[in-house]
Formats: sequence, structure tokens, C-alpha cells
Amino acid sequence: MASDHTNSPSALLLLPPPPAFSFAEVKDAFQPSLVEVYTKLSNALIGSNRTAVLDIALAIPDLLSPSCQPRAKVFAQLQHYLSSVYTLVGAVCAAHKIELDSPGGIDTRVVFVDASENTSAIQADSSRFGPILDVQSLANSRRRWNYVFYLPNTVGQTLANSFTNSVGSQDREITAASMQAITSKPDWAISDPLLIPDNQHPSTPHYSVVVGGTFDHLHVGHKLLLTAVALALEPLHRGQKGRLTIGVTGDALLVNKKYAEFLESWEERWQSTAAFLTAIMDFSPEKKSPQIERAFAPGPNGKTVLVRIQPNLAFEFVEISDPFGPTITEENLGAIVVSKETHSGGAAVNEERVKKGWKSLDVFEVDVLQSGEATTATDGEGFESKISSTDIRRRRAHLAKV
Repeated sequence: MASDHTNSPSALLLLPPPPAFSFAEVKDAFQPSLVEVYTKLSNALIGSNRTAVLDIALAIPDLLSPSCQPRAKVFAQLQHYLSSVYTLVGAVCAAHKIELDSPGGIDTRVVFVDASENTSAIQADSSRFGPILDVQSLANSRRRWNYVFYLPNTVGQTLANSFTNSVGSQDREITAASMQAITSKPDWAISDPLLIPDNQHPSTPHYSVVVGGTFDHLHVGHKLLLTAVALALEPLHRGQKGRLTIGVTGDALLVNKKYAEFLESWEERWQSTAAFLTAIMDFSPEKKSPQIERAFAPGPNGKTVLVRIQPNLAFEFVEISDPFGPTITEENLGAIVVSKETHSGGAAVNEERVKKGWKSLDVFEVDVLQSGEATTATDGEGFESKISSTDIRRRRAHLAKV
């Protein structure tokens, strides 16, 4: 699989609960902090082709409580908050001419943490996979961050204290040395409650979720969608197994894409997708190489790669050869994640499944990143360039000519 940037600069940014999940509120609370963090990491990369890693942990009270399960109850609010954060990341980096994901840029991964005092008891029998985890699991994941940034206002300091107090004794000194306070807004009022479970939503838990896409030159738009897929997967308690099925468009269907010569191969695309999903989901202290199984079956969508990152969690990558991919070749799926701009695709999938006599999939919709809400640079390298695979290929084609 693609490298997880083992030898690159890495940082963790602890963000306390925002006043609300809207883009305006998130921007007002976190923009100064993000500007400082991205500027620091970008400056550390000047003259280098390395890619820095930034894990952003979004704290939300009571996120792991029974009232927030199954996850369908809180999916809509969480994905909206996630969209606001990734939109702000793209806007900040565009405005300050900071690269994302490309060599010399910053690979951003966003997860959620519940820093409530009672999470240890709630999670005692859980496998503690992201993208939602307790602060203890985050602190003891043995990820070696060069910096742990936190906001020094009251809510930020409380989260930082919870994090440092959760670190094991053998790592406490290293963690203390890495902690850095950054620019932040003064204290703000947090909506009470911040997260309101939707008890009207169907309460079926899902342990098999599917998504499809090209995933060329993975960017923050892809990351929003993939993180949403992981959010739709139910927490894996003892004895339960989970699987994410990711349809990745085959090379043969992409020959007419713009700047097709700069498209990543199917192998490169599934590997970068697998590396990202592993980064936001596997926080176990013991790092093991994933088990990889390849299969080639006759017929459509027969080329697959199964990546088992833990005994009870696997990713299945399917080479898509038609518009529906694995949704009409694999019956045992429970839910599908689609973007709101392609929501009709979920209905079309279910029509085909009904024709086969199969159960319809629950459809989870994800917001699109709102470039119109962000003030960006006006030199042609603005927000859109951060969330467009075509534009990334265009820039690489231009560099190849220089």
C-alpha cells in the first residue's frame, strides 16, 4: 500500500467543540488556528518534496454515548461539520498559497473524538476504531507526532489536558515536549446540546457500507466522502466484523478524461485510498502490516483487492467496469454513501437491486465542499484547485512542460 509518510513531518491539531456545526461558526472559531498551523507546517517543507501529515481531531461531547447509536442518528450532523472543516481547510490553504496532498504539501486527515469523562466505560468492549474514538485511544495510538497543537482558551486547554492526562507514562515526557499552544479566538458559547440525535431516522446499524468513485490524486473532496463512508459503519464491538467496499473506476473507463496521461493507475488509486482509510480508522497501538488478498473473477467487477487491516475490519476494492459497480454484484451490502450532487445514483442503484430481488440499500448523503463560501486567491490557483482532480492533473501537465 501507499506509504503513510513515515519519515515526514507530522502534527496533531486538537480542536475543541465549536459553537455550532455551520461553516460560518466553524470559520469564526477556527480560522486563526488553522492559518497558523498550516503556515508552520508549510514553512517546514520549504525546499522539500516531502508531504507533511496533519491529523485534526474534532472534539464533540457525548459522541460515544448510547444515545448517538446507531450512527445513522448523528450521521447528517457529523458529515455537515466535517464538510465545514474541510471547506475551511481548502479556503485557508488557497488564500495562503499552501499546497495540499501534493509533494511539498500537507496531507490532512480529520477524525472525531469524545473527550467526555465516561468514555472509557462506554468503549470498554469496543475495538476503538476511528473516525470516532475516545481521547484515550487517540492519545495512546503510538503515533509519533512532531507537534501537538492546541487552542489555549478555556475549551481548548480542557481538551489538551484531557489528551495529555490520557497518555501512557512511557510516552508522557515525549508528548509534553511536543505540545504547542497556537493562536485562537477567545472563549465561545457552545450550543447545549451541540449534537442532537435524530430519533426519527431508521435505526438499522450497518456493518457493510459501499461507495464508488475515481479517487484520482486523492484530495480533500475525496477525503470528505471516504470519511463519511467510515462514519456510516457501526462501531465494531467484540465478535462483530465490518467491511467497507470501495468501487474504484477502472482505467479503461477513464481514457477520455482531460489530461488522461496524468491519471494515476488503478493500483495507485486503490492504494492511496486504502492508506487514507487506514489512517482515519486504525488507531490501535500495535501496528501490523495489512493482509492483502487479490481475486480475479470472470464477469463485470470481478477484479478485487481485499485489505484486512485488523481481524475484524477489512476494505474491499473493486475495479468498476460499469455504472453500478459492486452494488449489483454483491448482495450483502447494507448502505451506500453518495454526494448530494449525485444523490440520484443511490436511487438508481436501488432500482437495479430491486429488479434482482435484493434488499435496497440505505442511502447516506454527503455535502459537497462549498467553494462559494470561502474567500480564496484570485490567481487561478484558488479553492477549486484544491478539490479538483482535473485541475491537479492540469497543473502537473503544466509542470511537465516547464
